[in-house]
Amino acid sequence: MSTDILQILKKSGAILAGHFLLSSGKHSSNYVQCAKVFEYPEYGEQVGKALAAILEKYHPEVVIGPAMGGIILSYVVGKELGIRNMFSEREDGIMKLRRGFSIRPNEKVAIVEDVVTTGKSTKEVIELVKGLGGEIVCIGSIIDRSSGKVDFGIPFEKLISLDFPIYDPKMCPLCKENIPVVKPGSRKNIIS
Repeated sequence: MSTDILQILKKSGAILAGHFLLSSGKHSSNYVQCAKVFEYPEYGEQVGKALAAILEKYHPEVVIGPAMGGIILSYVVGKELGIRNMFSEREDGIMKLRRGFSIRPNEKVAIVEDVVTTGKSTKEVIELVKGLGGEIVCIGSIIDRSSGKVDFGIPFEKLISLDFPIYDPKMCPLCKENIPVVKPGSRKNIIS
């Protein structure tokens, strides 16, 4: 299956090469813009169905994804599983449920994300769901970029692992070559 996912990523133009500032504040020579996958409904459906098939065994009652990367994915996975779906978003820097979304106490929740690198957004959603009394049964992502380093303490399923080089900004060879850095993601970073 990972070969099929890699082909979708390539065909949709989601894998980018250059000098990128990641949401974590680290730098990389590659970036995966999963929004490009969802630009093509047939690819978005294939990816969502594949992830739903893996998460189904956990019997979630609702699926939630963080804005921006988890919005469409949570919809497709929820549709495929026949369960409610929603998304969380930051308000004043804090992950919240808005727009009338709610999680019932002890409701079984699957969290989905497009790409996990450090797991920061997912961890914020974990805290949100726990604070609302939900029971997180699993986490799923299209791509794991953590090199297997992220441990949520909850079953974590992914469709593909991609290990692109990641650099601390002070040690970044691309910076040393004066290659301009691009910030393609949705989260705003303060660079000091």
